[in-house]
Amino acid sequence: MSKLQLLHVEFLPTDLVEDILYVSKKYKVAGHLCPCGCRSKIITPLGHTEWKYKERNGLPTLYPSVGNWQLPCRSHYWITDGEVQWSYQWTQKQIDAGADSEKERRKDYFQRLDQKKNRPSILASLWSWIKGEDL
Repeated sequence: MSKLQLLHVEFLPTDLVEDILYVSKKYKVAGHLCPCGCRSKIITPLGHTEWKYKERNGLPTLYPSVGNWQLPCRSHYWITDGEVQWSYQWTQKQIDAGADSEKERRKDYFQRLDQKKNRPSILASLWSWIKGEDL
């Protein structure tokens, strides 16, 4: 198992150093070199529809797993408390199903946001009720 050290940055550096997970909370992104040794840059956006980031005792956790399906190495791993935990390879069918699931999750999330944004507030609903108006 590899161990990743955590480095908080504003901007991800152009040249990443092996065994460091760079995290920019300001720009909601994390980056590291692929732990398989191929030296590919792995950039993971952080947010509600992307990867989640947690820090405990100065050690980073990213979830869900990182699957580098577009790279020749096709590495698949978890980063938990700074430890790289290797996972199994996915078939192309699993990769496609995972991509479809991610698209659906993003679509649902943004639809819920739109619905929430377009819903009148409790105060507006109460005021309309008091005035006898229909919403």
